[in-house]
Amino acid sequence: MENRTKIAWLYLISAVFIAFSLYFVIKKDNYLIFAFPVVLAILLLYVFSLEKVILLISFLIPLSVNLENLDSGLSISLPVEPLLFGVLLLFISKFLYERNYDLKIAKHRISVIIYVMLIWMFITTATSELPIVSIKYLLSRLWFVVPSYFVGTLVFKKLKNIHWFIWLYICSLIIVIGYTIARHASFGFSEDSAHWVMSPLYNDHTAYGAALAMYLIFAIAYVFYPKLRVNQRLTVMIVVGVLIMAIILSLSRAAWISLAASLGVLILVYFKIKFRWIVLAFASVLFIFITFQSEIIDILEKNKQDSSTDLVEHVQSISNISSDASNLERINRWQAAFRLFDERPVVGWGPGTYQFVYGAFQRSKEKTIISTNSGDRGNAHSEYIGPLSEMGLPGMLIMIFLVGTMIYTGIKTYNRAKLMEIRVITMAATLALISYFVHGFLNNFLDTDKLSIPVWGCAAIIVVMDLYYADKETLDEKIITP
Repeated sequence: MENRTKIAWLYLISAVFIAFSLYFVIKKDNYLIFAFPVVLAILLLYVFSLEKVILLISFLIPLSVNLENLDSGLSISLPVEPLLFGVLLLFISKFLYERNYDLKIAKHRISVIIYVMLIWMFITTATSELPIVSIKYLLSRLWFVVPSYFVGTLVFKKLKNIHWFIWLYICSLIIVIGYTIARHASFGFSEDSAHWVMSPLYNDHTAYGAALAMYLIFAIAYVFYPKLRVNQRLTVMIVVGVLIMAIILSLSRAAWISLAASLGVLILVYFKIKFRWIVLAFASVLFIFITFQSEIIDILEKNKQDSSTDLVEHVQSISNISSDASNLERINRWQAAFRLFDERPVVGWGPGTYQFVYGAFQRSKEKTIISTNSGDRGNAHSEYIGPLSEMGLPGMLIMIFLVGTMIYTGIKTYNRAKLMEIRVITMAATLALISYFVHGFLNNFLDTDKLSIPVWGCAAIIVVMDLYYADKETLDEKIITP
């Protein structure tokens, strides 16, 4: 009798939905009614399985499209940002009602620095040159950090969810790669088209390259993941090949540099080079640069090689600061940021305001063919110099300290971990962060869902490995493999 009742309700609901659908399609010529089952399914996920919402978001990020210059002046990434905002609201509501968030995670050193970052952003929002802009920026940072880090750490306590989080993004990214290469081929793989063929899924080749670099590191790590079946390892190797091809075709020099830096750190960790030798080597390089900076700059200015589809020439163009428009425009943005900092060294001009205020701080001799008088084309192109201009010296120091703490925790956890599975995942997340934050010297994307979610997600993975897995000597067989 109970089964008959359920079947009756199913038929009734289906009939009502079909009736409403026919009405809206025939009478109103409106097809939005067909989105109702999808919306209902997502709402049910929020209620019964928030972890699946996080995993769904990971899959949708590469496929999301950013809509800019809306009537309200906002820009929004659909469908991901509304989903993230929903997670933020649900998390806050649940926390206020239950007040039982995991204290280990809440008190972790990375969490504490994130609190400091958000508090300083709130303070500098109050003193902002453009308060509305800064409020929007602060809110967006919250709906990036809370779902991917504070909710992510809870979700990642199940090791299988880490695997899903990583591979759902990679699967979706491969779709983007197919779309990008197909468009690129239609333009003859030209250098100019390489900068924008991934749009509207990624704004340009720099953000696309940064994502490729991070997930190439994860894919390579899975080649060495223990207890994979032969077909799984073969599939991973094919994915590695696809990602390598994509990153070469992206012509993103910053991504190549970031991968080289990650490889360098891996070598240092693998051979257990003492930290004091690393500091000594860095200090020596810095001393040589300061001592011979005029000679070094003269050498760099003699490099006239512009970016090119030829791989060797494109690598040579990395150090071209005399004629390469991309390199020169970065220098122009950085110089403007330093002048903004000189004006307001403590609290800066407010989070997210750089792109609206830097125009007047440009100098005509530093402008390039891609500069604008209004200064309305993007941010400061640096995860460190941008906060310096927007949130003053404390803002930049907090960012540096946060990056250093995440990398230190990752390496320390890797060295402490007893199981190969945990060592592989921890090192991959750490190297992915290194890749991004080396890339961050030349670009900044933490204000976008495409890279903010992976970055904070990697931080969450490291924290979970540190707190719950590093000291384990055995794992449940069901959660060892992806």
